[in-house]
Formats: sequence, structure tokens, C-alpha cells
Amino acid sequence: MLSSRQRKKLGKAALKLAKLVKYTSAGTIEFLMDKHGDFFFMEMNTRVQVEHPVTELIMGVDIIKEQIKIAAGEKLSITKGALEPRGHAIECRINAENPDDNFRPSPGVITTYHVPGGPGVRVDTHLYQGYKVPPYYDSMLAKIIVHSPNRNEAIKRMIRALDELVVEGVYTTTAFLKNILESESFKRGNYSTHFVEKFMKNKKDKAEESSKK
Repeated sequence: MLSSRQRKKLGKAALKLAKLVKYTSAGTIEFLMDKHGDFFFMEMNTRVQVEHPVTELIMGVDIIKEQIKIAAGEKLSITKGALEPRGHAIECRINAENPDDNFRPSPGVITTYHVPGGPGVRVDTHLYQGYKVPPYYDSMLAKIIVHSPNRNEAIKRMIRALDELVVEGVYTTTAFLKNILESESFKRGNYSTHFVEKFMKNKKDKAEESSKK
């Protein structure tokens, strides 16, 4: 979990890098942080990230609108130092994949589709009942983003949203994501770049033990 001090250091480093290359549009600079709090540059994406709704909800800004204004030669409507993070946001990518089969893509036709709703729930998607999921492109079907005053409430809100989501006709990552949100390691913020690998192994081990009983 990032502290306010760490977040500010990351922000300053990102701004410094963007200024060095004279970058003027929306973009994302990514870092990896170790257990000691030291961070290292990973990459810069010169575009809007898939996760941009998280930033929009926490900061209360429409990033896409600001990006278009910059491209049109207009000034940002955001003044320096005006943005302050508020609350906690979580995003889940709903992919047409089978987590129990090494996340194999699952093309097909969507036979049933129901979108979750309610306060603090946002769904970005192109999906509809009857949509044919092709095998040629990215398998993402939708993004569910929730915003709450704190992390615990955001987790509960996301679990409820995933429970409400109905996508039939293809395999999806919905149940897999819900299991992660319900895990104690995730709730405690105890995760790393190896989290999914360990999570899947523990799930497999438990299934094997259960089958032996």
C-alpha cells in the first residue's frame, strides 16, 4: 500500500521524465516498487491506459476530455496542485478467458448479459446480448470500476458488482476475480507480481486435497 509520501515521490519522478522528453499529452509512466519502498522505472505508455477510470474516479477528472482538449491546442482545465486523491477505486477486467484452463481465450456468442449498477459502480464496455466475441483480438469484454470512501468498502462494493454481473455464452474471469477479492492476502494488501501464480497454485492444491478425501 502506498503512503502519501511515496505517492508524491512517484508523481514527481513521473513529471520529471515527461518533461525530459517534452511530452504534452495524456500518458502513463509505470514503476515497480520493492518491499523496501524503492521504486524503479518500468515503461511509459504514450496513451490512455486501460486503468484510467481508476484515476478519473479518485481524482474527479475526465482524462479523455482533457486529452482531446490538449490535442485541439487548448489548455488544461486543471490547475497545478488542484488535484487531490479522494477515496479508493478498484477496477476489474472481465475477459473472455477460462482461468481453469490456463486463461485460454473463449470466443463465442453472448447469450445472456446483465450489467451491475448502483452508487459508485461504473461499467465501461462494448458488450451486448448477441455480441460475437471474436478470437482475433484482445479478450477483454468489460471493465467494472467501483469507488468508495475506503479500500474495505471498495472491495465489498466490487464483490457485489461481480455477483450482479451476468455474462453467459463464453467463459469469463468473473469468478476468478471475485475469489481474489475475497482472499485474505488481497484484503491485507499482501501481494506482488507473483500473486496470481501463487493464488492459482494454492487453488489447485486445495482442489487436489479435496478430491483425495
